[in-house]
Amino acid sequence: MVPSSALVETVDVPAPPDGEQQPGRAPVRWLDDEEQRTWRAFLSATQLLMDRVSRQLQHDSDVVFTYYEMLVRLSEAPERSLRMSELAESSLSSRSRVSHAVARMEERGWIRRDACATDGRGFVAVLTDAGFEALREAAPSHVETVRSTLFDQLSRQQQEQLREISETLLAHLTSTGSVSPVPPVAPRG
Repeated sequence: MVPSSALVETVDVPAPPDGEQQPGRAPVRWLDDEEQRTWRAFLSATQLLMDRVSRQLQHDSDVVFTYYEMLVRLSEAPERSLRMSELAESSLSSRSRVSHAVARMEERGWIRRDACATDGRGFVAVLTDAGFEALREAAPSHVETVRSTLFDQLSRQQQEQLREISETLLAHLTSTGSVSPVPPVAPRG
């Protein structure tokens, strides 16, 4: 959360001596009232949307959203398998978080880990038939929740604007290379 103008007015940011810029410190570019409204609306909307989607998956299918996302990534991958590192990158998760999630899904029989044929140290996560069936069962109500909470609330033009805005933000946030770009949606057909 970014502080409101009421707090900004009370924050004492020391002025650099003789009007010069302090080395290594940029001036604070506080949000104006419109930017503040936009930021708070965006933050609240994304948090509430993700909470609604997560709760629906958990309630209807006993699937955690993170697991669902990984099942989708694996279902779209060739031979329904990805190296653990690729699964982490594609789901924007840390390797340790993915390893923990895969262990839980292995317990459910949804995923198995195979040794990587090209690297004796690496592992490949493979979506099992049971995992594919869990995904198939969870998908219809999940899609309906996404549709009713997001797409049904927006005009086609707003949907296009949201996609363009999201793609712009993704390009910026992944441009440093510290985070891998999100892979494109696999074409249907």
